[in-house]
Amino acid sequence: MNFYNKISALALLSLTAFASCSDDKLAEINIDPNRPGNVPTPTLILSAEKQIMDNVRNLDFSLNGTMLFAQYYSQNIYTDQSRYDIPKNTSDRYWADGFKALNNLNEIIKLNTNPATKAIAAAGAVAGTNANQIAICRVLKVFTFHSLSDAFGDIPYQSFAGADPSFEALQQNPDNYTPKYATQEKIYTDMLNELKQAADTLWKYPTANTFGVSDVIYKGNNENWARFANSLRLRLATRIRGKLPTLSQQHFAEALAQGVFTSNTHTAAFKYSISAPNEAPLYKGTVTANRQDFAVSHILINSLKGELGPFNTLDPRLPIYARPNKNNEFIGQPYGLPLEVAGVNKPADISLPGILVNAADFSEVLQEYAEVAFLISEYQNWSDSEYKKGVVASLTRWGIAQPAAQTYANNLPAATKERVLTQKYFALYTQGLEAWSEIRRTGFPSFLVKPNDIVWTRVLPTGTVNYVFKPVFGDGIPKRIYYPLKEQSVNKTNYQQALTAQGDDVITTPLWWNK
Repeated sequence: MNFYNKISALALLSLTAFASCSDDKLAEINIDPNRPGNVPTPTLILSAEKQIMDNVRNLDFSLNGTMLFAQYYSQNIYTDQSRYDIPKNTSDRYWADGFKALNNLNEIIKLNTNPATKAIAAAGAVAGTNANQIAICRVLKVFTFHSLSDAFGDIPYQSFAGADPSFEALQQNPDNYTPKYATQEKIYTDMLNELKQAADTLWKYPTANTFGVSDVIYKGNNENWARFANSLRLRLATRIRGKLPTLSQQHFAEALAQGVFTSNTHTAAFKYSISAPNEAPLYKGTVTANRQDFAVSHILINSLKGELGPFNTLDPRLPIYARPNKNNEFIGQPYGLPLEVAGVNKPADISLPGILVNAADFSEVLQEYAEVAFLISEYQNWSDSEYKKGVVASLTRWGIAQPAAQTYANNLPAATKERVLTQKYFALYTQGLEAWSEIRRTGFPSFLVKPNDIVWTRVLPTGTVNYVFKPVFGDGIPKRIYYPLKEQSVNKTNYQQALTAQGDDVITTPLWWNK
């Protein structure tokens, strides 16, 4: 979808500095924002990776959206989004910036396939071969399209190998300003094939290095990229098991056999910087902008205390996920309060996000080993051993010592569907989109706030008052978000056809994999 700007000269300059390139190197790059083919592919991959993570964790989509939908956070001043009164323009930036990142990834692929530029694209000590650059970009494109589709449903889509006539996104020469929307079923089927082919390529060259330090996620480690491709395949295959069980089984088994994450060293994460302007999105929102209108929800705090849900022991991640209040207590903000009492609890009265979570140089996760272990547990009919591996992996990733993590896991009750999916929910903290998607897919955790639930019992001199959760729109956790307003005017015909196929553009319309 080329009508979104690809990359600005200013962004490239700051990102190249982020990659620790010298001033002399910067001076050699002839940057034309309208012709990113002039930009070296390692610079483009750095830009694309940061765009992807900035976008999935941007404050409108994550802090005001998915982290609330998953009930990890709760608003303590304005509670509109907590009660699902979502502004219609909330998704505009998420959609536009997602396609900007996709355009940059696609540009790398084009530079590595065009006979006139492929030799230059692979030149130098860090770029890597044409085939490996393309494979890594295919993995990141799947992650990005997957993130967009899980928010909206049917979207414009583009494939490296797929030739479906409905795949019209990112088209250039001439630019296509009105691409068709592909169905989510076609998108998922093609994404699984894209990951399979990318993994096959990367596993041929496991010791090769591609993009070097410009690849913030893996520093160019091909084997880790291959494992990420297959681990993401596990996620996607699980998501569609209820709709396409044979295809799901095939891809899950193949990916597992070829090689997936087996430890935290394989986790795909983008580490931000302590220096402006490259700090983590949450830090920019809560520290730089000095916002204190989001706290950790009473749902997460109470379940980690062992007071809510299937576990009755204190979870060692609690003091990492949240900060104690002024009285050195962990008190969650009641989720979805009526507006008239939303600000009763001041920031010092409740638990704000933890110091590590809120760090400038926080590592934002695309996918982690703990999730893979939980996926395998589910695949193996709720395997207890994989369940315990997932718990230990999550705790150690957050800094809990291995012996303590293992002891905690060993003392947990045996694996069941509810227990595995609840521990998965704990592990996915900060990954709001994936947690929200899993809640929609599975219905767990079962203790999340539902309409008419009492969320706060307040004792006043005049008596006790119970506050009940009343969504402004919908009948529970949103099933999707609205399409961008721009699509409704610029691409109206295809937008309307998508609604005919999928359902109304409202938050209660379920996605294909969730119907």
